[in-house]
Amino acid sequence: MAKVKYYYDTKTLSYKRIELSGLNKLKRLFYFLIGSAFTGLIMVIVFFQFFDSPKEKRLNREIDALTSQYEIVDDKLRQVELVLDDVQNRDDNIYRVIFEADPIPKSIRKAGYGGVNRYENLKGLNNSDLIINTSEKVDQISKQLYIQSKSFDDIIELAKNKSDMLAALPAIQPVSNKNLSRMASGYGPRIHPIYKTRKMHTGMDFSAKSGTPIYATGDGKISKVTRSRRGYGNHVIIDHGYGYKTLYAHMQKYAVKKGQKVKRGEVIGYVGNSGTSVAPHLHYEVHKDGRKINPVNFYFNDLSPEEYEKMLEISSQNNQSFD
Repeated sequence: MAKVKYYYDTKTLSYKRIELSGLNKLKRLFYFLIGSAFTGLIMVIVFFQFFDSPKEKRLNREIDALTSQYEIVDDKLRQVELVLDDVQNRDDNIYRVIFEADPIPKSIRKAGYGGVNRYENLKGLNNSDLIINTSEKVDQISKQLYIQSKSFDDIIELAKNKSDMLAALPAIQPVSNKNLSRMASGYGPRIHPIYKTRKMHTGMDFSAKSGTPIYATGDGKISKVTRSRRGYGNHVIIDHGYGYKTLYAHMQKYAVKKGQKVKRGEVIGYVGNSGTSVAPHLHYEVHKDGRKINPVNFYFNDLSPEEYEKMLEISSQNNQSFD
């Protein structure tokens, strides 16, 4: 019940009831409604500041669930990276070594994707750092898996051709040398027979009489047949494939022609003294991917362990070469 208010009338010397006009009643009603609305708004703001709506609660639960799933995926991706690193290590240091294939450079295996704004659309999201990091890992692993798959394809092809590869390796001595008496000078710095200075000797010299047969040390194709009075003199180069080539220099004459296929042990020419040479001998080189390497490491089809030790000892002597 509304409280009744009175005022003292000095003229009548009595109390009279205060009567509100219609305008005042409207003003009071308006102020009451404004105050109520403002109070309600404040209460709503305070409520939503400290309490989530049902929709917000549902969305927050979904965000928390997605974040947990991303963290689980990120953890599994780290495990996949560890396994992939192990596979790559085995590929480079075991499988590719067995088949004499070059390892894949890390700059290729670990190369990223181009484009600085690749993940721009993911920025600004809740947990954007986690999402971007996971996306980068997925892309990186996908690329590494593709490279590894291609590498295994290469290894499978090498395995299929292993018998051909073994037959192509320069695995015997280029002249008959059963007692190793024809081993004259080895690979490495040697005294040049003409200039009398130390120069790099990029092959092995086998002394023999002119006309002694020279044999192909592995299967291959004759890639070069040259007649010359300088340098290597009359010489032949065999391309064995798989990055291997062998050179046979200072021949008296050759018994093959360019493009001809030859087998290991087949006669390709005869020892001579052509070119820059001081005595009849064969200068023999092994090239791998364009680099001249020590031939002594390739006589595994021709020597016993004891003979190989003796060959190493003879070839390492710091003597004078024949060319």
